Amino acid sequence: MTNDNRDTDTLSEEELSEEEQEELLQEVERRRTHGGIVLVIVALIGIAFSAFQLWIAARGYQFSGTVPDVSVQFYYGVIPDPTSIQLGLQEVTYGLQQLQINAIHVTFALVLAFLLFPASRGDGFVARQFGKIEPAVRGRLGPEHSVTQLVGRLGDGVRWAAVDRDLRRLTPLDVVFLGLALLPAYYTATNFDEIQRSALHGIHGVRPIHEVYPILEPVVMGIAALGIPIDEVSYAFLMGVLGLLLVLEATRRTLGVVLMSLVGSFIVYARWGYLIPRDSILGTMSIQPETWGNIVYNLWYTTEAGVMSTPVTVSVRFIYIFILFGAFLEMSGAGKWFIDLAYSLTGTKKGGPAKASVVSSGFMGMLSGSSIANTVTTGAFTIPLMKRSGYSPEFSGAVESSASSGGQMLPPVMGAAAFLIVEFTGTPYGDVIMAATLPALAFFFGMWIMVHFEAVRGGIGGLPRNELPNPRESLRAGWFYLIPIVLLLYFLVIARFSINRAGWYTIVSVVALIAVVAAYNERTRVPLVGTITVLGLVQAASYATVGGGLVDAVRSMVGTGATTDPYGVSEAAVAATADLGTIAILVSIAFLLVRPNIDAPLLDFDESVGSAAKRSAAVLNRPQLAASPAYRFGAFILKSMDSGARTATTVVVAVAAAGVVPGVISVSGLGPNLASLIGDISGGSMLILLSLTGIASIIFGMGMPTTAMYIILVAMLETPLLEAGVILLAAHLFVLYFGLMADVTPPVAVAAFAGAGVAKAEELKTATIAFLLSLNKILVPFAFVFSPGILLLRQGEDGWNVIGWADVADLGFFLPDVAVPVLGMFLGVYALGATIIGYQYSSITRTNRAFYSIASILLMVPELPLLVVEGLLGLAGIPSALTIFAITFPLRVIGLGLLLGLSYRNRARAEADEEADPDVSAPAAGDA
Repeated sequence: MTNDNRDTDTLSEEELSEEEQEELLQEVERRRTHGGIVLVIVALIGIAFSAFQLWIAARGYQFSGTVPDVSVQFYYGVIPDPTSIQLGLQEVTYGLQQLQINAIHVTFALVLAFLLFPASRGDGFVARQFGKIEPAVRGRLGPEHSVTQLVGRLGDGVRWAAVDRDLRRLTPLDVVFLGLALLPAYYTATNFDEIQRSALHGIHGVRPIHEVYPILEPVVMGIAALGIPIDEVSYAFLMGVLGLLLVLEATRRTLGVVLMSLVGSFIVYARWGYLIPRDSILGTMSIQPETWGNIVYNLWYTTEAGVMSTPVTVSVRFIYIFILFGAFLEMSGAGKWFIDLAYSLTGTKKGGPAKASVVSSGFMGMLSGSSIANTVTTGAFTIPLMKRSGYSPEFSGAVESSASSGGQMLPPVMGAAAFLIVEFTGTPYGDVIMAATLPALAFFFGMWIMVHFEAVRGGIGGLPRNELPNPRESLRAGWFYLIPIVLLLYFLVIARFSINRAGWYTIVSVVALIAVVAAYNERTRVPLVGTITVLGLVQAASYATVGGGLVDAVRSMVGTGATTDPYGVSEAAVAATADLGTIAILVSIAFLLVRPNIDAPLLDFDESVGSAAKRSAAVLNRPQLAASPAYRFGAFILKSMDSGARTATTVVVAVAAAGVVPGVISVSGLGPNLASLIGDISGGSMLILLSLTGIASIIFGMGMPTTAMYIILVAMLETPLLEAGVILLAAHLFVLYFGLMADVTPPVAVAAFAGAGVAKAEELKTATIAFLLSLNKILVPFAFVFSPGILLLRQGEDGWNVIGWADVADLGFFLPDVAVPVLGMFLGVYALGATIIGYQYSSITRTNRAFYSIASILLMVPELPLLVVEGLLGLAGIPSALTIFAITFPLRVIGLGLLLGLSYRNRARAEADEEADPDVSAPAAGDA
């Protein structure tokens, strides 16, 4: 927090330093911490990755540059005569195809994955088995035997080549993988015509390796003479196989063996799935025979299926740019400011620190898209304050991890999930975030209620006001951080920009905002703002006169540029407004360069930016640079780009690997068979199908990024869910909500374990509490599946659409289909909170907790018991249709009456206990 009056000595013992946060993240994510030249290389690659994606967001897939004339001839396939080569430079513009862009995107992620994640730490199953060889040989032959010494040297060599125990060094094996990772992307980028021909002639109908690299012809022919027909294998096939293997290895390193094995098993299934007997119990899983050539082509060289398909395309167009936006916003200090603001508003209230954690962690989780990273970084501050106020370490870690994982379902960003939903469902982005808003608010309302009940039960108050920032001062100090969020909503919902374009403009707005803040103080504010305003007006005038910006006007005046039709006044104003961010950046940088030691009172970057500035300034042997706002602004830009690339690496690898599953399903024709099998297992029951989907989502999501889980499960379960009558958008959100439960579900519960690490708490108990606090993620999805009005959807002639004001005015629809389910959902969440914590106004007995849970189900999802009754009647041969409003509404009324009755009795009991013994001590906190 920014308040100097806070008792920092008390908190310093509990708060994690930046180094401790890195160590904890390193341990949880098994990510390396590099130093020296390797750190510089990783940072440069990350910055290049972000720069590549920023170019795509701003300019699309068109690239331009000045090259020698001969290069242009070679590029267009012309072999020039040496006597006719003209010396000189020529400006060229060329575009890359989607497959080429996707390949470069994935390759960046592969390179960073091999740099950041080790091949082995020497503690895995395979490493342990190999580690037994040397002691066994020594025990049998003795330590002096030549074989023992040879085995020992081989073991040392393997450990040197592949093992990184301390997560701090780059091994020779990593360097080999780095070189190999570049080959498939280079081939795809430079031989696109050949890849297109392989679609017609087959992947083995294009050049073999010895034609691509003639120097290898003796080697290839020698191998062919041994009976291995490598001369008949095309180079395209080899690059496709290599690419798939590299993706599998990167998946193993970053995401674990489970996802790698799942993806690998689908590849194997695509080749040998036809061997499954059609008359067996798994006969529906049998597919048509397929060759390795077609499998590799479809999984690597097409954008319709496989690694380079829709998930990676979404990552290129949408996901990365918003991860980068979140990184810029976090590094600008917005995360720290938002935590300060949340604590200043709620910190003094009962259970205030936990309530502030719910708000701030949800906000940051929405931007980061990583439950683990958000739990560690935000929790490093929120968890110590919760513990200090009286919450147990386990409860504190559970609150932070549960809220952080829930942030990925909070609009408008929703981590990366919103953009995948947009692409897979074809739903406009504005409709997706509108539909997701109320369920997300219900979850965080439930979190708020539970931490409040826990605070009341444990007698946990807030922090003293003198240890918290002043709300007005906090808002005044950082209100400008809200501008990018407001602009994002404007670009996406009102202006209806493309998601890519909106992401680009919001990043520009963040950079412009921080540039102005870095150059702003009492002495510079008038000339700074005045210069930006004047140039903005001049830019508008230029559009209105020459049809281009100020640069175009100057080029026209000196005769190096052509004029175009002038804009209208309103069009010129809009165009100039779009350029205002760039103008603000350039003017602010000019002020910073002119006055490098300018005092910037509003500048408050994230701590990691300051650390990066100090380290780089020390390397340059000019430590005084770290205090310069101009230098720190540059460090902010580069650190944000590096941080965004590191965060995106795992996501890109996940979506690349996960794309194999829907690719195999579509290429092999498995989809209808799989839907039939799932339908047979569920017996046609929607309740069983939804339950199986939820369980599968949690299991698949354990230790796996939400994006990968979502892609895989939607590919397998979307069709059965739609055939069962679930609305498309509701089906996708259902999978997302249950997948997020995996982050806090034992025994894996990666986010909860990270929270336990920050809180220095017992891991399993923290995970158990986090699971209970997140139970809203289970009931709320059932609620909106059966009541689409919760998602603000209404069925029309052209399908389901988000409701408008006319639908609100239609009370015959709005009251029963929207108002009643939404009110029931929030009341049910309240009742569920009392059930989980076991406290409302006073302690709740086990019997009453059962009644509270019944009230919660009747209020939120009265269809659940009705479907059970329908199933029982169906077994008896009695057809029924009970899930209608005439029956569900009375059940909701019964649930409301039950909740009110229980609450009245509980409050009366609390008042009686207080009158009988006003000095009775409160129970201990954290015993949910």
